[in-house]
Amino acid sequence: MVLGTPTPDSSKLFAMTVTEGDPTWAGPLAGAGLGVPAYHVIEETIKSQIDADTYEEEVGLMEMTLEDPEGILEAVAGVRESNGLS
Repeated sequence: MVLGTPTPDSSKLFAMTVTEGDPTWAGPLAGAGLGVPAYHVIEETIKSQIDADTYEEEVGLMEMTLEDPEGILEAVAGVRESNGLS
């Protein structure tokens, strides 16, 4: 799954939801981990697969305004690593 979430906390929550199941136990994926690895659109793994002009047009401004892009990358990678999906 490719995320476009704006903060480390929201990125971790959505990554955990699709990988391990909803950690808040509030939605239909409560306790139902799908094992789907999550990536953020700003990760080089994803970014490198998108045409540079399209990326700049669709994601560039959002990426520039992120307050903690490194925190986002660490949060999403941490969920993958803790589930053996890296």
